[in-house]
Amino acid sequence: MTVAETEERIIRYNNAFNETLRQLLLDDPDIFIAGEDVGRYGGVFQSFAGLNAEFGDERVVDTPIAEQAIVGLGIGAAAVGLRPIVDLMFMDFVMVAMDQIANQAAKMKYMYGGKATLPLTITTTGGAGLGAAAQHSQSLEAWLIHVPGLKVVYPSNPYDVKGLLVSCVRDDNPTIFTLHKKMLGSKGHVPEGLYEIPLGEANIVREGTDVTVVAIGMMVGEAEKAAEMLAEEGVSVEIIDPRTLLPFDIDTVVESAKKTNRIVIVHEAVRNGGIGAEIAAQIQEEAFDYLDAPIARVAAPFSPVPFSPALENAYVPNAESIAEGVRGVLYRNV
Repeated sequence: MTVAETEERIIRYNNAFNETLRQLLLDDPDIFIAGEDVGRYGGVFQSFAGLNAEFGDERVVDTPIAEQAIVGLGIGAAAVGLRPIVDLMFMDFVMVAMDQIANQAAKMKYMYGGKATLPLTITTTGGAGLGAAAQHSQSLEAWLIHVPGLKVVYPSNPYDVKGLLVSCVRDDNPTIFTLHKKMLGSKGHVPEGLYEIPLGEANIVREGTDVTVVAIGMMVGEAEKAAEMLAEEGVSVEIIDPRTLLPFDIDTVVESAKKTNRIVIVHEAVRNGGIGAEIAAQIQEEAFDYLDAPIARVAAPFSPVPFSPALENAYVPNAESIAEGVRGVLYRNV
């Protein structure tokens, strides 16, 4: 089902997240939420607003400022049959809990010979654009996709927020669900009831014939703006939103590469060692003979995220830099 096929109900990205949590808590008594300030305060971005008042302290639990303990709580609860949702507030804080995430949550099923299930969902917010500076603005999804045993999700619109979150919470494996801070107020179509978007299936946001842009998170919207700019120049851009970064839907991207013969990958994380490098490697392994130009990457420079609004704005890729990247692969040999 595509956004266009859903009913015409428009809500915000953040409200889609909150609504989905509420409906999941009503649907399954084994689900609970835990994290810093998720309870009576409602979360630093009010993503959990009203849930503690409705469901109480036992199902929407405020925790100490201790990310390792928060994830450890979730792992233990999931291992004994509950379905926890634990929040790490900022993606930067994933680093504090990485031992629990990578060495415990991701490996438990493997180390128990497949007999253990771990229906744990870790929610967090990533990305720059709010002046939150170098320690609260990072995009670290490349760290996470390097770990076998995890599923990593990054929705780019309110419809996907709901469908992907439901799939994460109902999955019997550890999932990491990332919201983009700057997109929390963006609006889109969202049905009222619960629905699932299968993990590992990309979405072709826009069809085109000249070049494929694979865009992640907030960069999907920027890619759409770039596609409109390039359409005025006679360039037809296909846009693919992976939605799930691990597992990654390489088949959809390869089929697009065979059609357009040119690929540009866009992400907000720094270019060096970013997820774009892994996607590019997979494309060239599967579709090298179809490519008419080297795969291009549009990403942030190799620097911490600046605090200055002017510098931060220049740091984050946008429609103009994406359009320039597309022109680079189109006119490379001209």
